[in-house]
Amino acid sequence: MGINAVLINPYELGRQSFGLAHPAARLRTRGHTVHCIDLSVQRLSDAPLAAAQLIGIQLAMHTATRIAGEALPKIRAMAPQAHIVAYGLYAPVNESWLREQGVNSVLGGEFETELEALATALEQGQEPAAPARAPVSFIIPDRSGLTPLAQHARLRLAGGGEVTMGFAETTRGCKHLCRHCPVVPVYQGRFIPIPVEVVMSDIRAQVAAGAEHISFGDPDFFNGPGHAQRVLRAMHAEFPGLTFDAVIKVEHLLKYRKRLPLLKETGCRFIISAVESVDDTILAHLAKNHTRDDFFAITRLLNELRIGFAPTFVAFTPWTTLEGYLQLLRDLVTLSLVESVPPIQLAIRLLIPNRSHLFNIKGFAELVKAFDPTMLGYPWVHRDGRVDELQAQLQTTVEQAYTSGLTRAQTFTRIWQIAHDAAGHPAPPLHERYLGAPIAHHTENWYCCAEPTAQQLSGF
Repeated sequence: MGINAVLINPYELGRQSFGLAHPAARLRTRGHTVHCIDLSVQRLSDAPLAAAQLIGIQLAMHTATRIAGEALPKIRAMAPQAHIVAYGLYAPVNESWLREQGVNSVLGGEFETELEALATALEQGQEPAAPARAPVSFIIPDRSGLTPLAQHARLRLAGGGEVTMGFAETTRGCKHLCRHCPVVPVYQGRFIPIPVEVVMSDIRAQVAAGAEHISFGDPDFFNGPGHAQRVLRAMHAEFPGLTFDAVIKVEHLLKYRKRLPLLKETGCRFIISAVESVDDTILAHLAKNHTRDDFFAITRLLNELRIGFAPTFVAFTPWTTLEGYLQLLRDLVTLSLVESVPPIQLAIRLLIPNRSHLFNIKGFAELVKAFDPTMLGYPWVHRDGRVDELQAQLQTTVEQAYTSGLTRAQTFTRIWQIAHDAAGHPAPPLHERYLGAPIAHHTENWYCCAEPTAQQLSGF
C-alpha cells in the first residue's frame, strides 16, 4: 500500500532540489506517495501535511537549517502524528538541537536508504528505529512533483535577459578538508560519484522541462576530473547549445588547468570558486591550499579563456583586520571583479558549526564562546570591535540594497565608502571602467551560509 510522505526543502539557493527529486524517486519506486514542498517558492500546505506519516526535511546548508527551525513548530502543529526526519549535511551536526525541535530521526549526507527503511517501518506499523547506515545506489531523480523550473532561480545573462536554469549533481562529498567547510565533518574527505547515465537522465528531463542552462551543485566539480569530463562530453554531445556553471576550487583550477579549455568548449559560462580571503595567513588557517597570488593567477587564466569567474568569500573572520578588508575590496577593483561578486559575499561572517575542523587550529577554542543553538554555531567576538560593527552594518546594507533593487556596482560603491569610513580613511573615487563588465549569474541573491533574511522567514 505504501505511506504518505512529504519532503520539504527550506532553501537551496533558489534551485530545484536534487535532494528532493532523488529521495522522491526512491520512495515512489517502493510504492509510497510523495508530496514535495520547496519553501523558497511555496508555503506550507495543510492538506499534504495533515495526511503525512513521514516528513523529511532537507538540511543542505546553514540558511536552510535556520529556516527549518522557524518552520518546525508549524509543521509539527499541522502534522502531529507524522514521523519527522531531518537529512543532509547540517542534520547530523545539529542533531541535539533538531531533536529538541521535535525531529524524530536524523540522517546524514547519504540518507536515501535509511529514509526508505523508515518508510518501510511505518508502512508495517512498526516503531521506526535508527536504521543501519548503508551506501546509496543512485537512480534517476523524479522531478515530476516539484514546482516548475521557471519558478526557481534563473540565469541572468551578461547582456541582459534571463533563461531557465536547471540544477544537477555529479558527486557528493569532497576529498578536501578545508577547515571551515560544512562538508568536512560529515564526509571526512570522501566523495561519491553519481553514475554518468543517472546525471544525463536528470539533465535530459530538465531540458525537456525548459532548462537552457545547468548549474552543477557539487562541492567541487573537479573532485573527480575524469568523471566531470565524461559528464561534460556526454552533455555537450546531446545538447550542444546547453550552457552550464560549476563550483571548482582554486587549487583544482590550477592543478587541472589543461582541462579548462574543455569547459569552454562544452558551454561553461562561469566558474564559482570559494576563494574566501586574499590574506595568506587566513587562507592557511582555513586550509584552502591556495594563496592570494593563486587567486590572481586563476583570474587572469579564466579571463584569457573568456570564462566568467565568480569568487566567493568569508570576508569576516577572527583574523580579519580593517586594512585586510580594504585590501579585499581593492583587489576586486584591481582584478575588475566587482560585477562578478554578489554583494552578500562581502558581508559573510565565519560560521563555526558543531564538529568544525577549525578547532584543529591551536588556540582556536579560546577565540569562541559556548555553542549557541539559536545561531547553530559557536559565536565569536573580534578583538577589534570596529570589525564586528562593520560586518553588522554591511549585512544590513546588503539586505537593504537587494530589496531596493540596487545593482552590484551600486552596492559595492556603498560598501567601499562604509569600509573606508570604518577604517578612518578617505575613500578613493571608483571609476566605472575598473568595476568590470557584468557576467552571467544566478538571480538568487542570498547565500548558503548567510543568516536568512526577514523575507525568507516571513512565511512562518
